[in-house]
Amino acid sequence: MIAGSAALDEVLVCLRARRPVFHSEADLQHSFALAVGEVAPEVRCRLEVPVRGSDASEYLDLLCLGPAGRTAIEFKYVTRQWSGTAGTPPEEYALRGHNAPDVARRDFLRDVERLERFCDREDQNGLALLITNEAALWRPRQRRMPTRDEEFRIHHGRELSGTLLWAGGSFPDNTRVLRGAYMLAWRPYIQLESPSGEFRCLAVFITPNPAQPQPPHEA
Repeated sequence: MIAGSAALDEVLVCLRARRPVFHSEADLQHSFALAVGEVAPEVRCRLEVPVRGSDASEYLDLLCLGPAGRTAIEFKYVTRQWSGTAGTPPEEYALRGHNAPDVARRDFLRDVERLERFCDREDQNGLALLITNEAALWRPRQRRMPTRDEEFRIHHGRELSGTLLWAGGSFPDNTRVLRGAYMLAWRPYIQLESPSGEFRCLAVFITPNPAQPQPPHEA
């Protein structure tokens, strides 16, 4: 649930009806906030909220505030090149290709790790949401040779937990340490005509962890 009031499935149905495609990640963030407001009008949505720690400032993509709870949300929108018309009324899109699935995996898991840190109060959960038409992200790897992002694979059915090393630990800054265990389940988002017209989404919910000591912050 988002902010204790809106079921993610209902929000995605509303979002898909409004916006089958997005021009950018910021466009996705704004559209998702509008969909949450339509499904649960009592929930207040705030974009780019500062999360202040003891020595640095970070920003949360979206904070949803409801009478029954709060949800911190991070978004990723990773695209292959696609152009066409979608939506009602019809709108033209020209999506560029990011061409770096390994970096997308790394950054998505960074979002999960950050949300685990942010959800340090009993009334706040987290949601990492990825929407993409890059099939390499949801499909299992076919090659047998190891890759630098071997432990960062996020294909359907993968379970993620513990310490994840990038290139066997050769790049310590890319190491991700997860307190939770997450079974990844991709779901369809929209099927459009033309190559690269299939979009799927991956949602990972992070449960509150108020017992874990955290640096003071406010969101």
